Amino acid sequence: MAVVEEIRDRLAATFSPQELEVIDESEKHRGHGGWREEGETHFRVRMRATALAPRSRLERHRMVHAALGQDLVGRIHALALDLDG
Repeated sequence: MAVVEEIRDRLAATFSPQELEVIDESEKHRGHGGWREEGETHFRVRMRATALAPRSRLERHRMVHAALGQDLVGRIHALALDLDG
């Protein structure tokens, strides 16, 4: 399974978001630190989920990282998060 699909599946299962967009931006970072020829290194997530509404920005980021799990987070070089409740 592609990393973008793993991210989408795990976040959807955990948060049941109203909006979820996962974008693989790896190609934009060609030649930068952490970039790999096979890609799947740099991602942007835009998510709107009710569960995030009462949380601070830091709590939201921690919740997303926990939902993704260390196994998946460890394979990602960069993860930009745009989160809202």
